[in-house]
Amino acid sequence: MLLHHVDLGGAGKPEMIVLHGLLGSSRNWQTAGRDLAEHFHVVALDARNHGRSPHTAEMSVELMADDVLAWMDAHRVAKATFVGHSMGGRTAMFVACRHPERLERLIVVDVAPRDYDWLGHRAEFAAMHELDLGSLQSRAEAELRFEARVPDLGMRKFLATNLARGEDGRWHWAINLPGLTAALPSFERSPLTPQDRYAGPTLFIAGGRSRYVEPRDHAAIRHHFPAAKIEVIADAGHNPHMDRREEFVRLVRGG
Repeated sequence: MLLHHVDLGGAGKPEMIVLHGLLGSSRNWQTAGRDLAEHFHVVALDARNHGRSPHTAEMSVELMADDVLAWMDAHRVAKATFVGHSMGGRTAMFVACRHPERLERLIVVDVAPRDYDWLGHRAEFAAMHELDLGSLQSRAEAELRFEARVPDLGMRKFLATNLARGEDGRWHWAINLPGLTAALPSFERSPLTPQDRYAGPTLFIAGGRSRYVEPRDHAAIRHHFPAAKIEVIADAGHNPHMDRREEFVRLVRGG
């Protein structure tokens, strides 16, 4: 299976591969990615069951890692800098530990190598499953319908980005909603074993207002990634590449 990708520009090498988070897509990285393209050739991938990539019943970090390696082989990319956010960060960590020869550098955005209660997203997933697509007129209307289960406006808007309109004018989910829902329990578990290590250059960027990476996670990060540098953008949430884009880009560039 070959993933859909968006080339965000940048001449020549080094290559940078961007992996988005759960319910996201390559669209979430177009602004930060183009900023990074001043220093890298940036390509953002859509994970399976997301964006414009194929839908499959099977979904796991291990399979997503295989997808990324298959994409690299198909496009003759021997090595790349990986930038992985949240779910994409889990995939990037797994590739780094199991296939270190394919990485120039690892950058993990607001996720740690530990287990998570990602079933905490059950309200958002329930809202999406309950949405009557047949009567839906617009994304704005979907956001209003989500309100009972999803109080945060930003999250409601984010969920609505996964709606697409066909040529017949009817709305449908661009994501594989049933497949992602079934995969949530497997996403909770860290894909790394205690023996997994990546000794190459590594940067973890966390949002100071996010709970995805906390001080208690630093020991686990350095266990698996002994060369890791950990940076916290104090006034950013779970999406530091959006909340504080200039600071995020500066850190990735190494400035």
